[in-house]
Amino acid sequence: MKKTILIIFVTIISLTTFAQSSSDELINKFFDEYPKDSGKALDELYATNPWTTRIKDAIDNLKKEVSSYTVDYVGKYYGYEPIIKKQFSESFVLYSYMVKYDRQPMRFTFELYKPNDKWTLYSFKIDTELDDEIEQAAKLFYINLDNAK
Repeated sequence: MKKTILIIFVTIISLTTFAQSSSDELINKFFDEYPKDSGKALDELYATNPWTTRIKDAIDNLKKEVSSYTVDYVGKYYGYEPIIKKQFSESFVLYSYMVKYDRQPMRFTFELYKPNDKWTLYSFKIDTELDDEIEQAAKLFYINLDNAK
């Protein structure tokens, strides 16, 4: 009985710990924890949305991937820089960050949703296609040649 009460208490605390008053706070908490313990940072991020229990295997795979970002594999972690923030409405926002490692930059994309009064994680993605995108953006067909004189 005591064990059940303790488990319920810990679950409630973990869900309310990440209840944020702003979407920026949720992102800041993630990046504060990420260099110390990437798995814990992901657990806390996903804990904001009770529906993510349905994708536990996918979350575990993502945690394995992120934990593989060791010094031997990607080099030293140097921090992060914002790429863009897009607010779709009062209740839906996308954040894109470049995460800096020795070997290469990575992009972390967060989509956050506020269905009622608390921000929750809607989607989280990691990709390494930054170099492809910047090369693509430099192609001539993206340049307005009529204005270039």
